[in-house]
Formats: sequence, structure tokens, C-alpha cells
Amino acid sequence: MAEAQAKLQALSEDYQKLQQELQTVVASRQKLQAQKTENLGVQKEFENLKDEENIYKLVGPVLLKQDKVEAESTVKGRIEFIGKEIERTEKQIKDIQDKIEKKKTEIIQTQSTAQAAGPSQVAAQS
Repeated sequence: MAEAQAKLQALSEDYQKLQQELQTVVASRQKLQAQKTENLGVQKEFENLKDEENIYKLVGPVLLKQDKVEAESTVKGRIEFIGKEIERTEKQIKDIQDKIEKKKTEIIQTQSTAQAAGPSQVAAQS
């Protein structure tokens, strides 16, 4: 009985670690989504600019004039990179969710086994 209890405790700790890992990855995905939204907004602003208007880039405390083509290219590259990171993070979330489901099943099976073994052990000791 103590062995089953120890196994349940270990499974429960693993389950909690997976839950925490999932929360971290979901928070990371939310940050990436916010960055993507921000960059899409910048891209939309570029579309509204006239060719003769200036674009400035903040580098430390200084604003530097930047070429429109270069700025658009940079933002487009960021959007692509962030999109790939979001895909990678979503795959990570799915993998963790699968692990959580397996752990949950394992916990339920261990509990069932322990409960089934419990009454027979008590009867054998009487």
C-alpha cells in the first residue's frame, strides 16, 4: 500500500511540473502573439506612408533615419520569424498537453489498482 502511495505521489508531482511547464509555454505564446500583432500594426502603418515621408528607428536614446524598403523588410522578417516561433510553441503546447493526459491516465490507473488491492489486503490480514 505504501508503494502505491509513493508512486501516486511521484506521478502527482510529475503532473504538477507538467502543468507549470504548460503555463510557462502558454505565457510565451501570448507574448509572441502580442509581438506579432504589434509588428502587423507597424506593417499596416508602412502601407499608409507616402514615399517621401521619413521613417525613424529608435536605437538606444537616439532616433535614426531609416530607408523605407529596409524598414519594411525588417518588419516582414520579424513577422515571419514570430510566426514560426508561434508554430513551434503551439507544437510544444500540444506535446505537453499529451504528456499531461498520459500522466492523468497513469494516475487514475494507479489509484484504481491501489483501491482494488486495498480490500483484499485487509481481508488477508484479518
